[in-house]
Amino acid sequence: MINQKVDSLKGKLIVSCQALPHEPLHSSFIMGRMALAAKEGGAMGIRANTKEDIREIQSQVDLPIIGIVKRDYADSSIYITPTIQEIEELMEAGPEIIALDATENLRPGGMTLDTFFGQIKERYPHQLWMADCSTVEEALHADELGFDFIGTTLVGYTEQSKGDKIEENDFEILRKIISGAKHRVIAEGNINTPDKAKRVIELGAFSVVVGSIITRPQLITKSFADALK
Repeated sequence: MINQKVDSLKGKLIVSCQALPHEPLHSSFIMGRMALAAKEGGAMGIRANTKEDIREIQSQVDLPIIGIVKRDYADSSIYITPTIQEIEELMEAGPEIIALDATENLRPGGMTLDTFFGQIKERYPHQLWMADCSTVEEALHADELGFDFIGTTLVGYTEQSKGDKIEENDFEILRKIISGAKHRVIAEGNINTPDKAKRVIELGAFSVVVGSIITRPQLITKSFADALK
């Protein structure tokens, strides 16, 4: 059931506030302030990594949160909320939505998405789930499985989507997903200008996630520095 708080994301901006251990801004304190700055700028939701960051963000803003845990496993290429351990960690913080890799790739231990999603849906039947997908086929499969939100998060980041770009041909991949999915579609991935964000909403996306171009100053700086070389 989509609650009123989550429904407020319709047509609005979600800002991804994440910094991994090797990045300069890696700190729950900093991510909390980053979320506060995003709210002041007009963001209506936050995407965040780890229960620690989520709890700090919750102390600073009363916005719906898409929660993930990024963790590498030796036997799988999946790193966005790969196993039940990450789900249980997130449930401790209680984000409104939990996102996970919903690609065709096998999870740690050789588990399929279908089996994994069946397990977590049964264990946490009232939780809202977002599918991070890399192809149209994966997105429509996740839609059939019953994910509450379908995301384009991993387009271009998997072997099966190598070379694909979400913005190509006026967001053709996004348009195909929107036309075929029953659930709400969240546009995410390389949406790095206000015009692109506006366009995906015009095309029918429920909301749009923007991350690095807002919250990773080292990458923003690099774009300026590269232009001056």
